Amino acid sequence: MQHHVSPKKSLGQHFLTDRNIARKIVSLLSGEGGCRNVLEVGPGTGILSDLLIDDGRFCWTGIDLDRDSVALLRGKYPGHSDRILEADFLEYDPGSAFKGEPFAIIGNFPYNISSQILFKILEYRNQIPEVVGMFQREVALRIASPPGSKTYGILSVLTQAFYRVRLMFNVEPHVFHPPPRVRSSVILLKARENMELDCDETLFFRVVKTAFNKRRKTLKNSLQEMNVNWKALPASLAGERPERLGVDDFVAITASLGGSAGS
Repeated sequence: MQHHVSPKKSLGQHFLTDRNIARKIVSLLSGEGGCRNVLEVGPGTGILSDLLIDDGRFCWTGIDLDRDSVALLRGKYPGHSDRILEADFLEYDPGSAFKGEPFAIIGNFPYNISSQILFKILEYRNQIPEVVGMFQREVALRIASPPGSKTYGILSVLTQAFYRVRLMFNVEPHVFHPPPRVRSSVILLKARENMELDCDETLFFRVVKTAFNKRRKTLKNSLQEMNVNWKALPASLAGERPERLGVDDFVAITASLGGSAGS
């Protein structure tokens, strides 16, 4: 298949070439809560963009760091050139771009920064009701892992705190140009009805990251510098390791801090 843009290894580009899979990906967007704005991260050659622009339910915007892709897309969609942004999503402020309105995220995410993309999405979670994303299968499994799993970790807890996560389908390497050396999976994130936790959310992020950064230690040891009030919590928690805890457990631990942890 001929491409006007050469995939750049430095940008982790693997262009999807199978239109049937592209249709399956786009069909997962529901427009939840009447959300019409859709931001596509890394549209590349536009295989998803074609479908999103033609779908009357959505108002599409694309953001890509690759100037060659941006030039190709502006040539393909002259009527949408002002909605094709040449920028780094990780450095961009999508909140202001949509003027406080909700927007969905979709994309065949570059695997080398997919975790960072997810953390960025979590920053803007109050504006993002749903996400459809292509990830390396290993990362997708980590995001969806339940407590007790070996792959359950920071991404799992933080994402599941705010979104319901569904692994939708796998994608084989041969439908990309060039084929990646790994299998891929598409996941769907739907915002929970209540996106607010019963604790300081900034502190919650810190508790989760601190616990899993020392995941072989018990929580009492890994969180010893955070002044957790263990007496206010179930007696069993202090001796557990982080991968055994659900979101509610981490919320309870964070709430017990009462904002007393040092920076």
